[in-house]
Amino acid sequence: MQSLSTSASAASPSDKPNVIIFLVDDLGYGDLGCYGNPIIKTPNIDRFATEGVRLTDCHSAATVCSPSRAALLTGRNPYRSGFYDILGSFNCYLQRREITLPEMLKPVGYSTCFVGKWHLSQINNNGKNNGANSQPSPGEQGFDHWLATSLNAFEGPRNVKKFVRNGIPLGAVNGSYCEVIVKEACDWISLQKKDQPFFLEICPHEPHTPIDPPEEYSEPYQNATVDSLEKSIQYGGVPRPSGIAKHKDKYYGTVAQLDHAFGQLIKFLDVNGLRNNTLVIFTSDNGPESPVNFDESRGMWTDTIRDQCFGTPGLLRGMKRFTYEGGHRVPGIVRWPSKIPAGIVSDKLVNGTDFFSTICTITGIKQPDDRAIDGKNILPALLNRPHHKSRPVIWLLQLNEDMYSKMADMSMRYREYTLIGRMPVKADSVSLLNWMYNSLPEKFELYNIVKDPGQQFDIADRHPRLLKKLIPMMTKMWINIRDEGKMSAAAFKAKK
Repeated sequence: MQSLSTSASAASPSDKPNVIIFLVDDLGYGDLGCYGNPIIKTPNIDRFATEGVRLTDCHSAATVCSPSRAALLTGRNPYRSGFYDILGSFNCYLQRREITLPEMLKPVGYSTCFVGKWHLSQINNNGKNNGANSQPSPGEQGFDHWLATSLNAFEGPRNVKKFVRNGIPLGAVNGSYCEVIVKEACDWISLQKKDQPFFLEICPHEPHTPIDPPEEYSEPYQNATVDSLEKSIQYGGVPRPSGIAKHKDKYYGTVAQLDHAFGQLIKFLDVNGLRNNTLVIFTSDNGPESPVNFDESRGMWTDTIRDQCFGTPGLLRGMKRFTYEGGHRVPGIVRWPSKIPAGIVSDKLVNGTDFFSTICTITGIKQPDDRAIDGKNILPALLNRPHHKSRPVIWLLQLNEDMYSKMADMSMRYREYTLIGRMPVKADSVSLLNWMYNSLPEKFELYNIVKDPGQQFDIADRHPRLLKKLIPMMTKMWINIRDEGKMSAAAFKAKK
């Protein structure tokens, strides 16, 4: 077995590994059997976890969808490119000046493919480029072949009507979302030259709402044993409406269906001799969704579709959108049999931006030097070896008027500590953007994330010297990222 530190820069295309990122949607840290879920059966993902490394401190780069996905493809904190919220808010989308993984990989011989939920730009359904101000499609961001939907497939997840393949609308496509895109991915792989490496990103809609699994997946969760077990599940300390437990079988069945689809992909790779030299990354774009509660809506609106959400962050605090751990610590499993021994469990910190830097390293690509790259090479972490112990990592708020009153605005990890920052309350007369551009964190909480992963015990008062060190660190990181995003927004407006 070769060392992971071996440079790939001199390797021919046929020597480079295939790379697959399987990015699921709203899957919680505690939703899989291999991460301790006592209810949901995920035998394929659990088996996959024994064949490589299971990460116990893996994070999405943001607490909501679009920013997290942008960060994974660019290696940059999403705020740097103006991704403060999901696609469309504040006119944000993945702009042409951003450099993506497929754009980096194509010049060194990779063929590239994207299938699934894009949610980084409005896909141009007529297949034509309407000029520099149009939002780039996956094809214009480096993918040779793509089958995608722009948003959250709210007309699905069965028989989705808005799939677009390479710029051409397909109309209704029969089948469940995850099964359709896994088949497309396998069909595409079958057409690739055997001596040409490929990069493939697969983004299922599941288990994001709406949820509608076939009965064969939900029926096993319709029994008294499941009813009893569900009462012990934790939901990040976030209040939940009463009377929604009847929907839980739909969520559990959706995760089970997702497990089956992933198993079909892995079986395809193994049967076709692609096991050893294919790096497969399985992770989630953020923490689990929660039903709407009073803290979020102030009683002014409801969302019955979200009442079907029974994802769990396990012991962690917070859910999707929260900067507490439950909002961004997610499952992370990596298999690469020719390089990573089976059965590793790594407790080293891994962030969503790190996959960009790591893939650049293993493929011998020099990272862009004309912009800030927040990711780090995590190859040592995949072997559970120490790496970048002192580097701070920051997660930022979703900029949205419907923010929970109990949410914090940012979270920064430094070694075993997590610093939570809260900015001043926004005045009604001030816009969200102006508030953000002119605010600094002013109230803080501190947690030892190793001793207290559930973030139940604020130890800020006991560590004034540590706060004196960490607060300026957080503030400096915030200003640097925030101001780059502000300049990006200004440049975009001037261009338009």
